[in-house]
Amino acid sequence: MLEGLVRDTSFKWLLGKQSSFDEEIEEMGRSPSAGTNWIPELSPIANVVVRRCSKILGVSANELRDSFKQEAFESLKQPSLFPRNFLEYCCFRALSLSVGVTGHLADKKFRRLTFDMMVVWEVPAVASQALLSVEEDATVSLEAFSRIAPAVPIIADVIICDNLFQMLTSSTGGRLQFSVYDKYLHGLERAIKKMRTQSESSLLSGVRSKREKILEIDGTVTTQPVLEHVGISTWPGRLILTDHSLYFEALKVVSYDTPKRYHLSEDLKQIIKPELTGPWGTRLFDKAVSYQSISLSEPVVMEFPELKGHTRRDYWLTIIQEVLYVHRYINKYKITGLARDEALSKAVLGVMRVQALQELNLTNAMRYENLLPFNLCDQLPGGDLILETLAEMSTSRELHRSNKSKDTGTLHSSASDMVSQLGSVFGGSSPRSRRETSSLVVGEVVVGDVNPLERAVKESRKKYEKVVLAQETINGVKMGGIDTNLAVMKELMLPIMETWNLILSVVYWDDPTKSSVFCLLTTFIIWRGWLVYVFALASLFSAIFMVLTRCFSREKLMIELKVTAPPPMNTMEQLLAVQNGISELEQNIQDANIVLLKFRALLFSLFPQASQKFAIAIVVAATMMAFVPGRYLLSVVFVELFTRYSPPRRASTERLIRRLREWWFSIPAAPVVLLHDKNNKKKKN
Repeated sequence: MLEGLVRDTSFKWLLGKQSSFDEEIEEMGRSPSAGTNWIPELSPIANVVVRRCSKILGVSANELRDSFKQEAFESLKQPSLFPRNFLEYCCFRALSLSVGVTGHLADKKFRRLTFDMMVVWEVPAVASQALLSVEEDATVSLEAFSRIAPAVPIIADVIICDNLFQMLTSSTGGRLQFSVYDKYLHGLERAIKKMRTQSESSLLSGVRSKREKILEIDGTVTTQPVLEHVGISTWPGRLILTDHSLYFEALKVVSYDTPKRYHLSEDLKQIIKPELTGPWGTRLFDKAVSYQSISLSEPVVMEFPELKGHTRRDYWLTIIQEVLYVHRYINKYKITGLARDEALSKAVLGVMRVQALQELNLTNAMRYENLLPFNLCDQLPGGDLILETLAEMSTSRELHRSNKSKDTGTLHSSASDMVSQLGSVFGGSSPRSRRETSSLVVGEVVVGDVNPLERAVKESRKKYEKVVLAQETINGVKMGGIDTNLAVMKELMLPIMETWNLILSVVYWDDPTKSSVFCLLTTFIIWRGWLVYVFALASLFSAIFMVLTRCFSREKLMIELKVTAPPPMNTMEQLLAVQNGISELEQNIQDANIVLLKFRALLFSLFPQASQKFAIAIVVAATMMAFVPGRYLLSVVFVELFTRYSPPRRASTERLIRRLREWWFSIPAAPVVLLHDKNNKKKKN
């Protein structure tokens, strides 16, 4: 078989269509050790990748196969699953060794190897016969990227892997090309060098610890300043974000002032949100970030001026929130030791990925929060479960490290390992641990299986898809115009209004027979203590109705609400409608304030006679509630209230209501004095 493949590749060479895979297959065929480096169950290009992995590991392909058969579960060695699982085994072992080399992203062979691993992952078996279909412009699917890329934590993360792939393939039809992938890795390499240079510099040397990494700096260019607003004061300066805090250095004549530190690692009830700014306290420009905490007397606003849009602000908002969210995660789950460094590294690597994507100048608008793991967990439904799973996995790894197990398992590469290898400023590389499992774990990916974190992410994404579909329906039913929305609300409230009118007709005894039957039946239910069962039965009927509706309307479309559109209103009519609505709202607020002020007057006995009667009524009610059984008291109250408008009692009820209204109108309201804030006057002056 190998000889036939060599002849095919030689023929391709004559036609000028030979790819890198063809060259290696031809080389393997001519090699004296061809038999030991060829796995018959694998496709030709899979054998090429396995050969590269064997060179990195310093063993032959057959030795790798024997090692896999010894370490893997039987379920992973089934004939139909063996090619892909063995390929993952070889790839992950090679990657776990390759990422230990400082500067591996700069190695062209490493970049090409990781991409070819993804290409081959789709056609691992010999039955694929993919030799003739794989050329230099081969592309990668989402599934292949999601399996291989997270094995190198700096390239991708399990939580944001899908969103990262969508950004990289936004202009290539959902398939990842090597040219885009290579540019992305180049961008990552530059982001690493940038962070290393900034962290090794003398910036914030007086207030920053040695292990505190500088993630981003802004405001150093005069054409793109950063403005800090505190109260009515505004200062231009330089903004620096580390993995623990946010620093602002106000610009002086030739240098910068002492940096102000805004903590992100401590639990200070911080609130970071977008903010509007403008001259003289107006709220016009959506280009700022607000920082609030219990350690500050007033919020601090950082403005990022730019001519068009607010992309710069959005970027800073998300990376600041990412640092805040990772520390909330650490504090919530009490993460310590290497697990804490690993969590911080996950956030740091997320910021570097965003910086690398910014250099690609992608056509689609970038949503930064979808590319940062802790930001995404804050938004996804079930994101708390993802963080909980991540914390459990980190804790188990920490316990495993403390036990110093020497099991003959496989290598593990974590995010903290990645960051520790970016330079000496980040400390030495933590030792890789060996896990007590027969499945290989690199990063957060397991050979031939889905780990708990991947499972939690998939479940969360399924829920998110449902949320997106629901949101599309919500966006579709949003109407413009006050009159149109009122018409929709009126139509929706129609069944409730009809039910309410029916209840009122019973209460006002429009039909004495129906009202009498309802009164006797309800009184009997209350007297017997069956009121709870009535509510339970009503809930049960509602559930049965929904089930029957689902069964008999399964093939039908959703029932649409038909609303008669109101006549169109011109601008003046709309303004008058708004004015009338505001006037009615103001009147309702005034009436509510009067009621509250009258109760205040009763409470403080500003009108002694009314307060005395009110106090006696409260004492009588309290005595009845204390000594009369609940169901008897409820029965008496119901009969009293329900029979007020019955024919025998209607006249006396009207007189009673008139006396109560006269008593209520005679109660004066408590006085109110408006105090004007002197500080506001000073600010205006």
